Amino acid sequence: MELSEINFAEGRPVDGYGPNFFRISGEVFEGKIAVLPGFCGSWLGFDDASPFLEAASELDVVFVGTGSQIHQIPATFRSKLEEGGIGVEIMNSPTACRTYNIMLSEGRRIGLALIPV
Repeated sequence: MELSEINFAEGRPVDGYGPNFFRISGEVFEGKIAVLPGFCGSWLGFDDASPFLEAASELDVVFVGTGSQIHQIPATFRSKLEEGGIGVEIMNSPTACRTYNIMLSEGRRIGLALIPV
């Protein structure tokens, strides 16, 4: 089997995560975070769709990591993103991180909303 190193031409990959933190491109963030083209930082949670809507012209889909388990997200959050032309994919946070990294390495137009495990 041949292994290839992944190169991220643009964007900030998820390097790791643990109880109440995520490491994005070597920088540690605590609590809920949003990772978007040109922005990575604290996110207020499902009551705040604004970071994603502000980046809507650069996004096709947002992967929503709901913690250690998959949980439903509020319909209002999903509908705001979808009305803004952004697809929404819900999964647990570890899976969201892995999926995001793969799609990022392919140059896709993606964002990430994460709740810690």
